[in-house]
Amino acid sequence: MIVGLWFIDGAYRDNKNLSRRSILSVALSGWWLGFGYFVASLWWLGAAMLVEADQFAWAMPFAVFGLPALLALFTASGFILALLLWSASCWRIFAFAIGISSAEWIRGHVLTGFPWNDVGMALVGAGPLAQTASLIGLEGLNLITPLLFATPALIFYTFPHHPKKNIYPLALSVTTLLAMASFGVFRLINHQTTYAPQVKLRLMQPNLAQDAKFRAENGSAILEHYLMLSTQGVPQAENELSSITHLIWPESAFPFILSEQPQALTEISQRLNGVVLITGAARMQENNDGDKNEIYNAIEVVQRDRIIAAFDKKHLVPFGEYLPLEKLLQPLGINHLAPGVWDAGAGRRILMTPGLPPAAPLICYEAVFTGEVVEKADGLASAKWLLNVTNDGWFGLTIGPYQHFAQARLRAIEEGLPMIRVANTGISAIIDPYGRVLKALPLGVAGLIDGPLPNPASPPLFANVGGWAFAALWGVSLLLTRLA
Repeated sequence: MIVGLWFIDGAYRDNKNLSRRSILSVALSGWWLGFGYFVASLWWLGAAMLVEADQFAWAMPFAVFGLPALLALFTASGFILALLLWSASCWRIFAFAIGISSAEWIRGHVLTGFPWNDVGMALVGAGPLAQTASLIGLEGLNLITPLLFATPALIFYTFPHHPKKNIYPLALSVTTLLAMASFGVFRLINHQTTYAPQVKLRLMQPNLAQDAKFRAENGSAILEHYLMLSTQGVPQAENELSSITHLIWPESAFPFILSEQPQALTEISQRLNGVVLITGAARMQENNDGDKNEIYNAIEVVQRDRIIAAFDKKHLVPFGEYLPLEKLLQPLGINHLAPGVWDAGAGRRILMTPGLPPAAPLICYEAVFTGEVVEKADGLASAKWLLNVTNDGWFGLTIGPYQHFAQARLRAIEEGLPMIRVANTGISAIIDPYGRVLKALPLGVAGLIDGPLPNPASPPLFANVGGWAFAALWGVSLLLTRLA
C-alpha cells in the first residue's frame, strides 16, 4: 500500500493538466503491483491443473501467471482513478482508498465477478477487527484497509504544501483502528453463542482424492466410505446414529445422479435409520421445453429413501464449471475443469429441511460473494443460518482452502448468521454468527464434527443496508479528497 501511494505521488504533476505519460506511468505501476499480489496469493490455482494432468497440465502457466495478469488490469484501473482525484493535499490518501476499493468492486462484479482475496481480507484475520464487517461488509473494509496501511507513507514523503498536516491522516487512521478494535472486543464479549434446541448435527469430512472422486466406477466405494465414516462409533447392534438429528455431506458427493440410483437411496435409508441427510449431489431434470436434460451442482435433502428438497448452484465457477467466451475458446481446445456440462440454477436461495430453521445454501464459490448470500423478503432475511458445502480437493494442501474458509467465515459476521461448513478435504467447521469457530476439522484429514446449530444474532447493520454502506463511505471519501 505504501509503495502504491509513492508511485502515484511520483507520477503526479498537475491534477488539472494530466498527461498521457503520467496516466501510463501509474497504470503500469498498478499493474505490476497487482500482478505480484495475485501471483503470490493465487499460485495455488495451478494445483487444479494437475488433478487431470494429461488434459490440463498445459494450462498451469495460465492459471499461475495468466489469470493474475488479467486481474492486475483492475488494479491498474484503480490507480488511474486515484490519479484523476489526486492532489498535493495530505488528504489524497482518500483518493488512493477510492481507487483501490473501486477496482476491487469492479473485479467482484465484471463477468460474474471474482472477488477473491480482496484487500479488505487483510483485516479479517486480525481478531476483533473483523467485526467491523458487520457494519460495512467486505467492500467497506476494502476502502478502510488502504487508509490504514498506506497512511504512514505520508510521513516519509511530502509535497511542499503543508507538510505538517501529514500527521492528520495518520492520527485519523490510528483513531479508526482503535475504534474498530474496541467495537470488535465489545461485540464479542457481550454476545455469547446460543443454540437451537433439539438439533444435533454431524458434519462428515471424507478427505477423498480429487482424481478419484468423479470416476463413475468408484461410486459404490465412495458411498460406502461416506456411510462407514458417518456411522463411526455407532454400535452395530443399534444400527442408528444415537442422538444425531441431521447429517451433512460435502459438495458433489457422488460420481452419479443420486435421484437415478434407487439402490443408493435405499442403502442410505437403511444405514442412517431415520437421520435426515443433507448432501451435495449432481441433479438432473428436463428443461422447460422438454428437449434436453439440465445438470445442476446441487444440495439435496434426503429423508428415508426420498429426496424431499433441493437447491441448485446459481453462481458457477468460471473455467471450473463453465467456460467464459465458450464459442471463442472451445475451438482452441480449452474446456472447463469439472467433468460434465453444468447449468446454473435459478431458484430462490432457501433450503427447507425437516427439523431445521430455513437455511441459505451456498455451494463452494458462492460463499465469497459479499451481500449476495442471503435473499431478503420484505427487507428481512428469511434464512436463519448459512449452509456452505464445498469441495476444495482440487487445490490439495495449499493455501487456497484456507483463503476460501476465511472468506466464508466473513459471511457469517456480515449477515449475523451462523455457518455450517462441510468440505471434502477441509476445512469443515461450525461457526457462530459472530465468526467464532466453535469446532473445526483441519485440512487434509477425514473425520466428523458433532455439535448443535448456533442461533442467529440480531441482524447487524450490513445485513440491513448491504452495499449502501460502501456507497456511503465512498461518497464521504470523495468529499474528503477535496480538503486542502
